[in-house]
Amino acid sequence: MATLKSSFTVSPPNSNPIRFGCFPPQCFLRVPKPPCLRQRLVFPRFRRTIGGGGGGLIRCELPDFHLSATATTGVSTVISVDQVQIPKGEMWSVHKFGGTCVGNSQRIRNVAEVIINDNSERKLVVVSAMSKVTDMMYDLIRKAQSRDDSYLSALEAVLEKHRLTARDLLDGDDLASFLSHLHNDISNLKAMLRAIYIAGHASESFSDFVAGHGELWSAQMLSYVVRKTGLECKWMDTRDVLIVNPTSSNQVDPDFGESEKRLDKWFSSNPSKIIIATGFIASTPQNIPTTLKRDGSDFSAAIMGALLRARQVTIWTDVDGVYSADPRKVNEAVILQTLSYQEAWEMSYFGANVLHPRTIIPVMRYNIPIVIRNIFNLSAPGTIICQPPEDDYDLKLTTPVKGFATIDNLALINVEGTGMAGVPGTASDIFGCVKDVGANVIMISQASSEHSVCFAVPEKEVNAVSEALRSRFSEALQAGRLSQIEVIPNCSILAAVGQKMASTPGVSCTLFSALAKANINVRAISQGCSEYNVTVVIKREDSVKALRAVHSRFFLSRTTLAMGIIGPGLIGATLLDQLRDQAAVLKQKFNIDLRVMGITGSKTMLLSDIGIDLSRWRELLNEKGTEANMDKFTQQVHGNHFIPNSVLVDCTADSAIASHYYDWLRKGIHVITPNKKANSGPLDQYLKLRDLQRKSYTHYFYEATVGAGLPIISTLRGLLETGDKILRIEGICSGTLSYLFNNFVGDRSFSEVVAEAKNAGFTEPDPRDDLSGTDVARKVIILARESGLKLDLSDLPIRSLVPEPLKGCTSAEEFMEKLPQYDGDLAKERLEAENSGEVLRYVGVVDAVNQKGTVELRRYKKEHPFAQLAGSDNIIAFTTTRYKDHPLIVRGPGAGAQVTAGGIFSDILRLASYLGAPS
Repeated sequence: MATLKSSFTVSPPNSNPIRFGCFPPQCFLRVPKPPCLRQRLVFPRFRRTIGGGGGGLIRCELPDFHLSATATTGVSTVISVDQVQIPKGEMWSVHKFGGTCVGNSQRIRNVAEVIINDNSERKLVVVSAMSKVTDMMYDLIRKAQSRDDSYLSALEAVLEKHRLTARDLLDGDDLASFLSHLHNDISNLKAMLRAIYIAGHASESFSDFVAGHGELWSAQMLSYVVRKTGLECKWMDTRDVLIVNPTSSNQVDPDFGESEKRLDKWFSSNPSKIIIATGFIASTPQNIPTTLKRDGSDFSAAIMGALLRARQVTIWTDVDGVYSADPRKVNEAVILQTLSYQEAWEMSYFGANVLHPRTIIPVMRYNIPIVIRNIFNLSAPGTIICQPPEDDYDLKLTTPVKGFATIDNLALINVEGTGMAGVPGTASDIFGCVKDVGANVIMISQASSEHSVCFAVPEKEVNAVSEALRSRFSEALQAGRLSQIEVIPNCSILAAVGQKMASTPGVSCTLFSALAKANINVRAISQGCSEYNVTVVIKREDSVKALRAVHSRFFLSRTTLAMGIIGPGLIGATLLDQLRDQAAVLKQKFNIDLRVMGITGSKTMLLSDIGIDLSRWRELLNEKGTEANMDKFTQQVHGNHFIPNSVLVDCTADSAIASHYYDWLRKGIHVITPNKKANSGPLDQYLKLRDLQRKSYTHYFYEATVGAGLPIISTLRGLLETGDKILRIEGICSGTLSYLFNNFVGDRSFSEVVAEAKNAGFTEPDPRDDLSGTDVARKVIILARESGLKLDLSDLPIRSLVPEPLKGCTSAEEFMEKLPQYDGDLAKERLEAENSGEVLRYVGVVDAVNQKGTVELRRYKKEHPFAQLAGSDNIIAFTTTRYKDHPLIVRGPGAGAQVTAGGIFSDILRLASYLGAPS
């Protein structure tokens, strides 16, 4: 053997000498045509055979190398070239395109365009089989195993799908070459499937061999399309490169050392700056074809990225990136700009559509970023999965929770008993049973007292686990050392994931507060010491609702309220118009999304799944309204799992509607109302309602029950909550009666003023409802009860302004016609007051000191604040230990649809702020 640096001559026996000159980095080698000589050149890290009876031409783009030659007697001459390291590092970018991305010929062209436009120096592209092809391949195996002859027609469908795609993409020699390979593969598959058909069984290696063909075909077609643009491109069958060791858990472990050697060897024979590689498939150390199992193409890309030490790995899909929650369940889910490897790992484990956890492992070793991008929306930047710097300022400004995920169809198993405490090996025995039945434990939670251990398993496995545990611990159960093995079905897991959770106090508090406010009960809790996730077990029926509630709270996305408006009369209609006018502003500026899901009157209701168009609500109610049904109405508003918070707004004065409040609150439905019937009704019912409100996180707001839009209830609560003590509340709290006595002056008769107020719409349709004093009495009862007094309506003496003989009038018209006959009595009282420099005012009084209340007509000096009112204004004076000498006064409009609806609207916004909207 001779080693030459510049030139050499090989003279095989009985042949003409072959002379080779020195090889520059780029050169052409022409091989003559010796009849008995076969030469093989070994270049750095690749091997190429040329000659073999005909002339051959090879082009090399290589660094300097040394050449050695060996002559053999009469058979062959082997020329080997010392290998050089394949270039690795940031000059490589790795792309992975899933089945949807290469689903048809046009999409394959789009992929080729993305590859061409990538300005990386070198590119390796991993492709999946065309959309649905892998499923078709596994279907072939199933049919052949079951001896179903239709596997032949199914195989023909696979052939036709790829034949048509190829004819649309390729032409000339490229098309002929691909179709030749395709038909050869189909022939081999037909023989393989025939063997499976006869045996009635397919081994795992047979199945993997058949299933992996879709990737072979898509990779070949894409490589031809790229080459048509004039770029150098080779396709790689990764079964020649990726070596994996199957494990017992239906997974495989990559052999990185052997794979790296084989990659170098493959590249030595196939140098190219663009490589199209098959995803999903690999080989065992014994060179038996296998697959990378679930999400295998993503795994392939990550492994190749690690082998090449690539700059980044881009996973191309049909979504814009990784969402903060499943967008099918949370409309307000947002695309995350960045995720750490650990965050992506956690979210993947809990079912988020990110990456399989094992996909992340290879790139983590070399800190290679993974970018998730949308092939159908190239303008979207996608999500970068990487290891962020610890001092990243932008990271410090982001929410501590990056995302939320759920796992459904689980069951919780609780093993409980005093005999477990301090007994070594109990947990080992429990989970040994679980392992024996092959079940997968999703989550574990153990009380620090060691009194109980609970864990979640898939619901389909719970019966086997339960039976195994009862068998294993039968003696302990009989002896009482274990009290129970309880199965809790129909569960879901909700996980909050975020790397910053570990360094941010209060994350768990915020999470559980959001769940509590959505009236969701937590069955079990688990948190790893790394604090990358907090996991809770909840009822399956609450899964979506919980996801929406916690996502809204952490991301301050739109605080969405599902609303039902009861009573679209004067006040209800005014409220709906106010909501219509303000909805866009609230959504844009305050992230508050108010959706009216239903409107109901006494006869007709209108329901919607996404929210009623309030610009047309009157028209829609008339055209599409159905028969009113309170149960269906409530279910429509509250049963929408896509909106975590629901509120019913009762704009009626109906005691039958008020009787539903307790059940609504108990179900987690917030209630807002100007209806006084509930808070002034029977004392026991009121106390029961308030007790429920205090014990739950469901809100019950009724500011408009006393002073329309005036902050009377909230002022009273503020005084009490800050430790003040109520001595007396006195006020004019009826806008109608305020108007009447503000205008009952001079020579005007009382009946004349009542008629004027009725015509102006200030009174109820029947003025006796106002003049009876019952409305004022109800307000006095509400204020008294808020102050801590246990009074009933029957406890209040009420001065009625309806003359006794007129209480029996059959109509409002008859009453108005006869009222002037009784003007004398009130005229006399007014005159006496005026002669004393006083005015008449109709007031309600809460005497907290003496624990009583009254509704009466009283006289006040003209300089008194009560004598200074105008129109229909209300005024309330709070005398307290702090405001004893100078009472705290609240004054303003106390009647009218606009101000009452405004008071209700204010309560709605207050509820939104309580539920997470910015204040």
